[in-house]
Amino acid sequence: MRLSLLDRSRTRVGHPDAEALHATVARAEHAELIGYERFWVAEHHGVRGIASGAPAVLLAAVGARTSRIRIGSGGVMLPLHQPLVVAEQFLVLDALHPGRVDLGLGRSLGFTAPVRRALRRDLDVPDTFAEDLAQLRGYLEGSAEVTARPATRGRVPMHVLATGRGIDVAARLGLPVVVGGPVLDAEELPDLLAGYRRQFHPHLGSTPWVTVSLDVLVAADDATARELALPEAWAMALARRDGEFPPLEPVADIHAATWPDQVRRRVEASLDRVVLGSPATVRRRLERLAEHTGADELMSSASTYDRDALLVSDRMLRDLVG
Repeated sequence: MRLSLLDRSRTRVGHPDAEALHATVARAEHAELIGYERFWVAEHHGVRGIASGAPAVLLAAVGARTSRIRIGSGGVMLPLHQPLVVAEQFLVLDALHPGRVDLGLGRSLGFTAPVRRALRRDLDVPDTFAEDLAQLRGYLEGSAEVTARPATRGRVPMHVLATGRGIDVAARLGLPVVVGGPVLDAEELPDLLAGYRRQFHPHLGSTPWVTVSLDVLVAADDATARELALPEAWAMALARRDGEFPPLEPVADIHAATWPDQVRRRVEASLDRVVLGSPATVRRRLERLAEHTGADELMSSASTYDRDALLVSDRMLRDLVG
């Protein structure tokens, strides 16, 4: 499998939000140095634990500090934007960093009701995701009624982030698919991906491409890796309890905190979904994942409070897959 990273610009307790963005750029430089294929950034709005709400802006900074690695969005939430504006943003990126830009597209409408109201989106709005994807592709390829600028010689590849129905949309439009989240735990995932490959409708010579996105953390031993995964699992448990996704906390502070039974159960469930452990443990789990999904690419979306330990994990994962 090819190997990529998705960095969500996670904030840390006691540190300014801006530090998370600088850390994302530094991680991209490190990822390029050690041989990753892609480095993607996310779009989240009004979330305390995530600093990045503008992928195109952040990618401009990442692109300026790197020279080879592909850069992209994981993803731009298309229902929140006009397709023409998205096309213009990513054509600008492609003009600045030719041949390196990917456009990953999702359909989330926002984490909470206040955020959705601020974005002027309503859950009752009709789902036009497939139509918007087709329209956006027309702008990127120069075949739409309006010509998006700047015109570039290359093509910005589109990828569909799918947690369910998006797999079928990607197949119909002949687009690569990125699967993550709840769909990874579904027993029918192999059948869903087989259907994607079987029903894939090529567009300009495109072929099926499956990227699996999940948290992967590698350390010297399983126990250390589990500690690395704890801050993110803790944040996820608190988000489900409190309705707000918090910054990452140090491991020592988490152990010293009060753990209600429900939070403990949710933390343990989150940790069980992470691919974590020593190199040998992670290799076994990734081999099973590859056999289960036939994935062409693995995109690790892992985070932890200790940024230095995260870079070490990135290098160990690169060594494993390489």
